[in-house]
Amino acid sequence: MRRSFDITTAGGLLLGIIAIFGSFLLEGGKMGALILLPAMVIVFGGTFAAAMIGTSLKNFLGLWKMIFLVLFPPRYEVKETIGSIVHFSTIARKEGLLSLERELHKIVNPFMKKILRLAIDGTEPDVLRSLAETEVTYMGERHSRSASILQKMGGYSPTMGIIGTVMGLISTLAAAGDDANTLIRHIAGAFIATLWGVFMANIVWLPLADKLKHINNEEFLYMDVITEGILSIQAGEIPSVIKARLNSMLPAGEQEDL
Repeated sequence: MRRSFDITTAGGLLLGIIAIFGSFLLEGGKMGALILLPAMVIVFGGTFAAAMIGTSLKNFLGLWKMIFLVLFPPRYEVKETIGSIVHFSTIARKEGLLSLERELHKIVNPFMKKILRLAIDGTEPDVLRSLAETEVTYMGERHSRSASILQKMGGYSPTMGIIGTVMGLISTLAAAGDDANTLIRHIAGAFIATLWGVFMANIVWLPLADKLKHINNEEFLYMDVITEGILSIQAGEIPSVIKARLNSMLPAGEQEDL
């Protein structure tokens, strides 16, 4: 399956960083003032710790795979797949369903190969649809669990920021002296934990979870098109009808004129 760098994800992250920290610099702030190690340890360490507690080690370690998936998502060429299905239907109409067995080696997508193999082997349409829907359902559940980790981290992160801020204020007020300027600087530093917590939640974790859901929806559509197309071939429908049916499953702006 082809993958390519997703410019929208990287561009969105970059734009968020520029918009938030750039405005801070325009107001006369200095980036060094935002890099406060204790605050960042609390936010990042606390968020990762909470995520580890709430899931299995395997799912947590899969976090980096999810981030890679978001940055380099698979490309589901739905229109090309529709063209392949219409081609298969033309062959099946002329030479019979069993003739498609010689086309199996050309299919790269494992789901499509599996469903077509079942159809060639004579699986009943109801059973074939049930098997396909089962695979789609469990795939969706796996993806939902993956996205939920990032979503939960988006909830943990601001809370960790508040914890960091409260701890910073406690230590600042406990060590308060006669110098009001020093006290003010320490109070300002205490709020940096909240900044990092809210920033990571709303620019990184929650948007990444939303992007995973978007990728999941694209794969749902792709698998639905494959299932409907192969069931139509099995039913002996003519290629033009199959093409029209599958084309209607696409968003209006992506449908081809028939």
